[in-house]
Amino acid sequence: MRSNRILHLVIAVSCLCGIARASVPADDEFAKKAALDGMTEVQLGRLASTKGQSAAVKSFGRRMVTDHTKAGNKLKAAAARAGVTLPTELDAEHRAMVDRMSQLSGAEFDRAYMDMMVSDHQKAVADFEMQAKSGTAPALKSFAAATLPTLRTHLRMAQQTAAKIK
Repeated sequence: MRSNRILHLVIAVSCLCGIARASVPADDEFAKKAALDGMTEVQLGRLASTKGQSAAVKSFGRRMVTDHTKAGNKLKAAAARAGVTLPTELDAEHRAMVDRMSQLSGAEFDRAYMDMMVSDHQKAVADFEMQAKSGTAPALKSFAAATLPTLRTHLRMAQQTAAKIK
């Protein structure tokens, strides 16, 4: 009887450990997605600061370069503490976004860029809220919570800038 209880306890602990391990990829995926999105924001921000027609779009682009570069550096540190290896260059999907935007100019660029920034920051806020609430890696959870206010500000700025240029 006692050996059955021990066996059940071992199985239960094994299952719980499996659940903990199963949640780690979510932290890993969050960190990798945040890194790719952040690198994309920096590259698109550089494009906006030179290709944008509107002064507001150019200014927004410069802000994205500054803020997302800082966030990227903080993410690298948090990912290292969590044992997550981040990508160092854009994947095909993110590269295609940058390439597509680089083909546009003038008012067409401004509208497409700001529409993308509103959509991307809505998704980022949701992703970071989820990580801050449910992440299992303390360093990544803390990074997400600390970055959320800036992302919410970016979303408001993107919405306001988009409204100005339409």
